[in-house]
Amino acid sequence: MIKFFAFLDRMKYIRRWSLMRSLREENIMEHTEQVTVIAHALSIIAGKIFHKEVDAGRAALYALYHETGEVLTGDLPTPIKYYNEEIRGAYKDLEKKAEIKLLGMLPDELRAEYEAYVLPDTESYEYRLAKAADKISAYLKCVEEVKAGNPEFRKAKVATLRAIRAFDLEEVKYFMENIAPAYELTLDELD
Repeated sequence: MIKFFAFLDRMKYIRRWSLMRSLREENIMEHTEQVTVIAHALSIIAGKIFHKEVDAGRAALYALYHETGEVLTGDLPTPIKYYNEEIRGAYKDLEKKAEIKLLGMLPDELRAEYEAYVLPDTESYEYRLAKAADKISAYLKCVEEVKAGNPEFRKAKVATLRAIRAFDLEEVKYFMENIAPAYELTLDELD
C-alpha cells in the first residue's frame, strides 16, 4: 500500500500562522496551491519579459512540494523557526528527515521522480523562484488580513515585504509592482 499521497492529502489539516489571530484560517494545502501559481507566474515572467531560460514546470513542482515535510512536522511559526541558527538548523534537519520518511513510502520505481522536487536542487534558479513565491504568498496573506481590518498582520506585512525585496530578482519586482497591487482591490474594483 502506497501511503505517500494520503499523507499529502492531510496538508488541508495543517494550519498556518498558528501564533497569529487570523480572520480567515489558512492551511498548507491552499498555501501550496497559491505558491505554485505564483512560482509558475514568476517563471513565465522571467522567460517572456526578461528573456531568461527558466523551466516553469520545475519551479512549479518545487513550489508544489515545498511544504511536504510539514505533513509530519506541522507548520512551526516563523518567530520560533528563525529564532536563532541552532533552532533553524534543527528544524531544517527535522523537516528533511520527515521528507525522507515520506519519500520512503513510495515504491522504488516512483521515488526518484518525487525526490527531485521534495528534496530540490537548492542552487537552481527555479528553486529561488519557488522560495520567492513562498514569501509572496505570505505577503498576500498579510495583505488579505490587513485589508479585512486585522492589525495583527501589519508588522508581518512590512517584514515580509522586506524579505521579498531581498531576493533582488527582476521578475519578483515585476510581480510586486504589477500583480500584487490587485490583491488590495475589492471584488467590484477587480471587475
